[in-house]
Amino acid sequence: MKIKIIALGKIKETFLKEGINEFLKRLIPYTSIEIIELSPIEIKDENLTSRILEQEGEKILACIKPDSYVITLEIQGKQLSSEDFAKKIDEIILTGKNELVFIIGSSCGLSQSISQRADFKLSFSKMTFLHQFARLILIEQIYRAFKILKNESYHK
Repeated sequence: MKIKIIALGKIKETFLKEGINEFLKRLIPYTSIEIIELSPIEIKDENLTSRILEQEGEKILACIKPDSYVITLEIQGKQLSSEDFAKKIDEIILTGKNELVFIIGSSCGLSQSISQRADFKLSFSKMTFLHQFARLILIEQIYRAFKILKNESYHK
């Protein structure tokens, strides 16, 4: 199965880039992973936030195949342990889906259309993180999930 991460915004901090690249290298034996960075639309008027999120949503939807399994990262999503996250990935693999897509929105979140497209909504924590951290955390958790599924040491 191919994994795709669609994220709004670029990673600017060197330490985050290095961490992401390290886990991408570690994932090579387990899965193919692609990161698509989309430019967020600057919100100059708070009253236009929902309209701008919908425009961003259209850009995101254009990157998703109709039969892809989509997991959005959302504050109101379900929190999973690393073991449960691994089980979720395994369940998706067993369905025969060819592509698993994770979506990380901008700092303003995701459009309603993207949230509705989600097959599963995931939350990392009740805590607030910089949305750039979400990418590193997600890639590390994907790596951890594959290590768990292969019964390989790392995850403890």
